[in-house]
Amino acid sequence: MNRNSLIQLLIATALCIAGIVLLFLGFAYPPKGEIHSSVLVAYGETLTFVGSLLGIDYHYRYRS
Repeated sequence: MNRNSLIQLLIATALCIAGIVLLFLGFAYPPKGEIHSSVLVAYGETLTFVGSLLGIDYHYRYRS
């Protein structure tokens, strides 16, 4: 694994963690227990971006 791949995976991991933090913050603020739709959209977009970084680029970079 080269340096650029490592940086890419670190960024993807950080984005995924940020998405999870947003999800849990949605439970902490009033009204408690309800996840606002903007939090869900932000989380979904984060996971989509992370998935594209990890999946598509990895597939084409390391395919046999």
